[in-house]
Amino acid sequence: MKLIEVTTPAHQKEFIEMAVRLYKNEKNWIRPLDKDIEGLFHPETNKLFRNGAKARRWLLQDDKGQTIGRVAAFVNPKMKEKQPTGGVGFFECIDNQEAAFLLLDTAKAWLQSEGMEAMDGPINFGERDKWWGLLVDGFSEPNYNMPWNFPYYQKFFEDYGFQLYFKQYTYMRPVQDLGFDEKMIHRANTIMANPDYSFRYIKGKELQEKAPEYFMTVYNKAWARHMGKSISLKEAQLMFGKMKPIIDPRLIYFAFHKGEPVGFFIQIPEINQIFKHVNGKMDLIGKLKFLWYKTFFPPNKMLGLVFGVVPEHQGKGVESAMIISYDKMSGKSSFPYKTIEMNWIGDFNPKMMRVCEQLLATIYKTHHTYRYLFDREKPFERHPIFD
Repeated sequence: MKLIEVTTPAHQKEFIEMAVRLYKNEKNWIRPLDKDIEGLFHPETNKLFRNGAKARRWLLQDDKGQTIGRVAAFVNPKMKEKQPTGGVGFFECIDNQEAAFLLLDTAKAWLQSEGMEAMDGPINFGERDKWWGLLVDGFSEPNYNMPWNFPYYQKFFEDYGFQLYFKQYTYMRPVQDLGFDEKMIHRANTIMANPDYSFRYIKGKELQEKAPEYFMTVYNKAWARHMGKSISLKEAQLMFGKMKPIIDPRLIYFAFHKGEPVGFFIQIPEINQIFKHVNGKMDLIGKLKFLWYKTFFPPNKMLGLVFGVVPEHQGKGVESAMIISYDKMSGKSSFPYKTIEMNWIGDFNPKMMRVCEQLLATIYKTHHTYRYLFDREKPFERHPIFD
């Protein structure tokens, strides 16, 4: 077997195409957009490089020159852990342990040379909401920017010595006719009877002009301390700008207290139901296909991206009120979405898990994020639980 570092355009193309060949007979695999993968590894499209982050990629060939595996490793100085921790991701391999271990050894050796003492994987070279974790249960079609992999990968990672750092659950429920937990309904009614609170979706000019500010305000109070960073108004505006082609205003919902934003849930149509038809390419043909399917065969599933309530309003029933009030609109038979999936609920976030359970949602998929400590004598600790 032969390792090749990805350094040329031909290597970059092969990094994409080897996965296409590997999964060609898997009906549930959806080819990611090429630009979504390749863009992560270039300073022009991934700002982490501007902050001192580094990445390397390798291809693994067999004795006949056929690519049988790939892997990437990365170092992000802003990744705050007890020990310097790098990442390994975009791992793909034939069902061969020797090949898999060679790829992981290569990533480990490079990370050690960069001063790392541990590696997490398989993870993304960027934010946690994309390409994060190993699918271990629920091998149906992936949601947009979520990983799909062969079941045998789990044995590779665990036999290599990776240990479970945390689980990520995807919850699912039908939009209509399921109902809600009775305690949740009672809490919601109490809050909705309080005239200081209001709940509504954001539409028209307010969606582009004010929604990013609302989002930034709630996110920085509710999530920044857990995610390790706050966001600026410019970043929030950029996020909404990128979502503009697929935003459905009926899926952007906020809670207000005396006119100030105190909670939100952001959802989008599950666009992998469209992207599976474009074969990874958003060239002219891909864009035409996207418009065709978006117009005539639109998604019937919505994807929950993020949900949050500022700390001073948590535990009062605001979460319940926001959901129950939203249901009055989305529960109508004319509403086009039939199911909702809530991605990326970490097992370290029991509050959010309880919210999903009160929604009568069930775990639909499970991903594992693993950690490998280079010092094998060092005590292993799982991800801390959010309070």
